[in-house]
Order: sequence, then C-alpha cells, then structure tokens
Amino acid sequence: MTPGITGADLFRMLGSLALVVALMLALLWALRRLQSKMNSQNSGRRLQIIETISVGTRQKVALIRVGEREVLIGVSPTQINGIASWPDVTLNPSDPLPSSQVLDAPAPDGVQHVT
Repeated sequence: MTPGITGADLFRMLGSLALVVALMLALLWALRRLQSKMNSQNSGRRLQIIETISVGTRQKVALIRVGEREVLIGVSPTQINGIASWPDVTLNPSDPLPSSQVLDAPAPDGVQHVT
C-alpha cells in the first residue's frame, strides 16, 4: 500500500469540510432568528440599551433609553455613574442641533469649541 492521499480520501475530506461549513451557516441563521425574536419581545420595554463601548479592561460607557429620555452612564465592576441625560430627540444628520443642545460654555485651558 502506498502512502499518500487517494481520491476517496480527498472526497471524504471535502465532504466533511462542506458539512462543517453547512452546520456553521445553519447555526448562524438560527442565532440571527433568535436575536430578532428577542429584539421584538423587548421593543415594548421602557428600558433599552442603545449602545455600549468599552473604555478599559473592566469599564464601559453605555447609552440607554429610559422611557422618553436617553441617559449616558459609566459602568465599572463596583459602581454605575450617570454621566449625562437628555430628552430623546431624533434628528436628521442635515438638521442643525436645537439651541438648547449646543454647548456655549468655554472649554478649560482656553480651547475653543467648534460650533
């Protein structure tokens, strides 16, 4: 018997690879359906996490919607701090900010805000 890969071995390896890829695609499809189902169930809730970003190994900043307000919070392993809060306002990117949301206060160290 000569060592090496025969045609049958190659066919078996490619078939196994195709099976594994098909299983991964089926799992991805099922997870997406499950995620969309969970999102549709959470749409009636008053508390929603809009976005989170990690700013350290165990710290993150999260934007959450509570009823009609959006709240920016900082989360660490030992505490949660409120950073800012404002009413939920949906703007088009071409619309200017309302005057109540424009920062007019001078920045520290003489740095000027661009308006």
